[in-house]
Amino acid sequence: MLELKSGEVVELTVLEEQDSRFMLTNGELEIPLNRSEVQQPLQRGDRIKVFLFADRRGNLQATTALPKITQGEYGWARVIKVSKEGAYVDIGSTREVLIKSEDLPPLNNLWPEVGDELYTTLRIDRNGDLFGRLITEEKVNELYEGAVGDLHNKNIKARPYRLLPVGSFLLGIDNPYRIFVHNSEMESEPRLGQEVTIRVIDVKEDGSLNGSMLPRKHERLSSDAEQILEYLNSVGGKMPFSDKSTPEEILEMFKMSKGAFKRALGSLMKAGKIQQKDGWTELQ
Repeated sequence: MLELKSGEVVELTVLEEQDSRFMLTNGELEIPLNRSEVQQPLQRGDRIKVFLFADRRGNLQATTALPKITQGEYGWARVIKVSKEGAYVDIGSTREVLIKSEDLPPLNNLWPEVGDELYTTLRIDRNGDLFGRLITEEKVNELYEGAVGDLHNKNIKARPYRLLPVGSFLLGIDNPYRIFVHNSEMESEPRLGQEVTIRVIDVKEDGSLNGSMLPRKHERLSSDAEQILEYLNSVGGKMPFSDKSTPEEILEMFKMSKGAFKRALGSLMKAGKIQQKDGWTELQ
């Protein structure tokens, strides 16, 4: 009979029903399953697929919420909590797992935030506790195929999986692309797991991509637009000025003509950075 271990997805037999739980077995060991986990009637002898984990005492428990990420299988795991211990991620089960702080970037401002996603697999320590393990460069080379077709100047959504002083390595979200962005091609370094848009600037011989996080020349904001954006950020994201404001109000506040002000507002709206409503201009 195979030994049952934390972190495994197994099929067990219903042994009996107790007050608030079912007892499952592999013929040797008995594993509890909370009644709240069961969505359909179970009877003695039924077979059910469950995910095993160790509780705080080290005892095995079962859940019917099967994870999308298991040992040896990698996938995107959403960050649900960040603490000094590291980042807790959702693997699709009822058990969240911790990616330890020593596996995260040395600088805390580059740690993932809630909602970011990390490409990870599941690992289990000697006590049966579950942890996340970030993908390694070796595994990336094994899993990710080279890019095909003409991707030059195309936009790709990606998330960083490795941050270095020279630049960031990212994985495509919708496409299996490995991308490198040199630090000269970014305005600021992204967080680990942050979703960003990358513009492809080169396809290398091995099929990996070089990318840029800088806007195209025609997408770059003018100094007037940057000034308005900076002002909005300094006053909480909302100001009582719009394209309906008088030339005198605009000149006094921004030291620019109304024509220049309207052009700057137009470029910011086109870039999706602001909106106007009832005479006010707000950050989006």
